[in-house]
Amino acid sequence: MSGGETYADYAAGVDDPRFTEWLRDRDRTAWDAAVDHRFVRELGAGTLSEAAFAHYLVQDYAFVGELVGTFGYAVGQVPDMAAKRRLVEFLDTVTDEEDDYFERSFAALGVDDSRWQNPEPSAVTAQFLDLLGRAAREGGYAETLAVLVPAEWVYESWATAAAERHGDPDADGPPSAGMGLPFYFAEWVDLHAVPPFRAFVDWLRGQLDAVGPTLSPRREARVAALFDRTVELEVQFFESASDAAADEREVSP
Repeated sequence: MSGGETYADYAAGVDDPRFTEWLRDRDRTAWDAAVDHRFVRELGAGTLSEAAFAHYLVQDYAFVGELVGTFGYAVGQVPDMAAKRRLVEFLDTVTDEEDDYFERSFAALGVDDSRWQNPEPSAVTAQFLDLLGRAAREGGYAETLAVLVPAEWVYESWATAAAERHGDPDADGPPSAGMGLPFYFAEWVDLHAVPPFRAFVDWLRGQLDAVGPTLSPRREARVAALFDRTVELEVQFFESASDAAADEREVSP
C-alpha cells in the first residue's frame, strides 16, 4: 500500500474501513517486524535469556512512567465522561497490577533496586519518552491516540499470538496456561493477552477510528507519522534489549 495514500482513498476501496487498519497497513513490514520480532517470539517460548529480559524490563519500567502521564493527557483531552472513566480504569491497572508485577520480576531476576528505581533510559527509550511527551503536549486527542494505540496494539498482537502458539487453548486459566514458563514470562504474556486488555485495545482503536476520519489533511499526515514512528521505536526497543544482553555476555568473565 502506498504511503502517500490518504484515508479517504483507502476507505473508498474497502468494505467496513477502520482508520487504525489504514494506519497499520501503510507500512505492514514495520508492523510485522514488531509483532513477530525474535525477542517476543523467544519471550513467548520461554527461550529468551534472563539478561535480555531484565534489561528490557528496566527500560520498560522507565517507559511506563511517561506512558501513564500520556494517558493522563488523554483523560483531559477526551470529550465525554464514559471515555474518561475507561482510561482511568486502565491507569489503575497499570499503576497497581502491572507495578506489582515489575517489582516481583525484578526481585526474581536479581535486578538491583538502584537499577530499576531510578532507571537510566537507553537511547531508544529516551526517543520513545520524547515522542510520547511531544505527542501529548503538542497535539490533541488524535495525536495522543496516535502513539497510545500502536504502543498497546503491538503488545496485544504479539502476546495473543504467543499464547495461541505455545499455550493450551482448552486449559482453564490465563492465556499462558500450559506454556510452562517462569512467572515473569507467563504473566507478561497474560497481562497483554487477557480478554479485558484485548477489549481495551479494541476500544482504544475505536476512539482513533472515530476521530481519524474527521481530521484535516495536515493532521491526518501528522497522526500517520506519529503512528509509524511508534511502531519503528517498538522494533528498536526489542532490538536494544537483545543487543544489551549480548554486550553483557561479551564482557562477563
